[in-house]
Amino acid sequence: MSISQIQPSSEFKSQAKKAIFSIVFFAIAYALLLTFTVGLTVLCIYAGIYLVTALPGLVTLALGIGVASSGLFILMFLLKFIFKSHTIDRSHLVEINRKDEPELFRMIEEIVTEVGTDFPKKVYLSGDVNASVFYDSSFWSMFFPIRKNLQIGLGLINTISKIELKAILAHEFGHFSQKTMKLGSYVYNVNHVIYNLLYDNDSYDNLIQKWANISSYFSIFVVVAVKIIAAIQWCLRKLYDVVNRNYLGLSREMEFQADEIAAHITGYKPLANALLRMSLSEHAFNSVLSFYDERVEQNVKTSNIYREHLYVVQLLANRSNIPQTNGLPLVPLEELNRYNKSKLVIEDQWSSHPSTEDRVEKLKLTEIEFNNEEFIPAMNIFKNSLLLEETMTSKIFSKVKYPSETSLIDISEFETQFQNDFYANSFPEVFNGYYDSKSPKRYDSIHLDSLQSTAPIESLFSDYNVGLIYKEIAIRNDIEVLKQISDKSLNIKTFDYDGKKYSRKEVKSLLPKIQSDLKTLNDEIELNDKAIYLFFNKLSKEQGNISSLTSLYEEFEIFDKEFDNKYELYTQLSGLLNFTYETLPFERILKNFQHIKPIEEKLKNAIKDILTSEHYKEEITPELREKLELYLSKNWEYFGREKYLDYNLTVLFTALNNYAYLLSRGYFLIKKNLLTYQLGLATKSMIA
Repeated sequence: MSISQIQPSSEFKSQAKKAIFSIVFFAIAYALLLTFTVGLTVLCIYAGIYLVTALPGLVTLALGIGVASSGLFILMFLLKFIFKSHTIDRSHLVEINRKDEPELFRMIEEIVTEVGTDFPKKVYLSGDVNASVFYDSSFWSMFFPIRKNLQIGLGLINTISKIELKAILAHEFGHFSQKTMKLGSYVYNVNHVIYNLLYDNDSYDNLIQKWANISSYFSIFVVVAVKIIAAIQWCLRKLYDVVNRNYLGLSREMEFQADEIAAHITGYKPLANALLRMSLSEHAFNSVLSFYDERVEQNVKTSNIYREHLYVVQLLANRSNIPQTNGLPLVPLEELNRYNKSKLVIEDQWSSHPSTEDRVEKLKLTEIEFNNEEFIPAMNIFKNSLLLEETMTSKIFSKVKYPSETSLIDISEFETQFQNDFYANSFPEVFNGYYDSKSPKRYDSIHLDSLQSTAPIESLFSDYNVGLIYKEIAIRNDIEVLKQISDKSLNIKTFDYDGKKYSRKEVKSLLPKIQSDLKTLNDEIELNDKAIYLFFNKLSKEQGNISSLTSLYEEFEIFDKEFDNKYELYTQLSGLLNFTYETLPFERILKNFQHIKPIEEKLKNAIKDILTSEHYKEEITPELREKLELYLSKNWEYFGREKYLDYNLTVLFTALNNYAYLLSRGYFLIKKNLLTYQLGLATKSMIA
């Protein structure tokens, strides 16, 4: 089948009809609002002129102008979107051309010919893990054709093969290959029109505020205009929900169809493999960025972030036992749901993209397979990939403000430091993520009499047992969501659970069964937890270290009990400080700061305890200590002379966030100490 013969699915047609309806509905509603506003404006202008001519004078002149301006401002509000354009920020992009990159442009040319669409206006490289087609839009772009620009992320190219790049580009151009897909552009622009009227009003608000400040007579009619505009916006919000929901529904179907077009160009596997690897690649890229974020104070950066990105992708894949071919992970579909064991499925009406799992499943249904070329890294498509990598790296780091002159680290030094950080922030690998979301448990010997500790350590922390932990988390979350559906906190009428469709009324009868499943699951987890404790308890007795193990458990349990109360201090104070993001009367602001004083005193005492504790000694860097001691150095005032004292607030928020970080870090370390000790027991046993 040729691409021109691909037929939209029934779901696509259904969403397209809904989108057409929303456009027509908006057009009619907007026409009515505009007609009303034009009539109101004419009436206001007539009333203003009549007032001035009937009762000549300075006061009536001001009132007349005020009356006329109120109508004009309302009309201006409804028409301002016509003059608004949406321009994409290109400061982070690097434009490339055919002369620079002939092989890439040949690939694009092949794709646009096969897909049957236009060549992009311009081609840009970005630094991230992404690819997209974009254009500067305005109201008039619904009526006049606009050539699109192609943006390709170097972080994406860095972790895919050449054929996968072709599949991704075919998907992007597939969005514009069929007439039915032009409908999405109309819905998109209608969506932006309503968004502009609802939320993009800063310059308009400034204009009417300046007008109101000219005269108190003008301000009276500005208030009237604002009230009428608020009523118009109420109507538009109702329209926005309808249009936006239908736009997003159509957008999801457009993704499926663009995927099908890509499958016809390269077969389904290249795009499926790239999609499955995408989240791993993004996570790795963000991990490298975080690595350098933490070293800004040390004035450290790199000349090539993409070599390091690829290294981290491979490291994470090895850690998760994901197979690799030619240095690229082949992420299995099951890996996406490794930590998501929820049986509850609620259609997300507000998502613009379907899930990766749904996209891959639909790609498989095409059953289109080609004998693709041998593996070639996508980065090889560039004439000088090393220069591009270094150019884009320089662009990324150019936005970072360093205290002083920077120094570069090479790839070997990065690998050493990153590995040290990675393993310092991870539990021993043998536990297989079992304790990432739960705590080790200790049991009295009386509860273990019936158990026999014969299972090896690998069995205790098998993928199956780790899966039990995430099933338990998922069921608890499902129960909470179902309760919200039942009491109408969530406006959900129907949902799927374990492959069956239910209505809101059926939640009450469904919950007891799920809660019973949760109890059965908890019993199974507890049985394994007892076997784990018995396993390490037996080893500690055999090695004469039972007191050390007991001491570590007791230390962890004490910290665990105190942690929630200590962290609540952060949660409480953060919540009470939310008012600093609002506009409030000065008296209210001062009263709020007085209210937090006792809680702030508790925070200072808690920070003092952390600074003197041996437990945090290795975690508190000189920079961190300096910031915390600055906060403790005096009683800070946060508001004065009718304005916030920004520097003082920064000191407070920095101390509060660092307190939360150290608490969480302390919890992690004390758990890791226990687990590392247990691993040592097992290692000694195997050596013996």
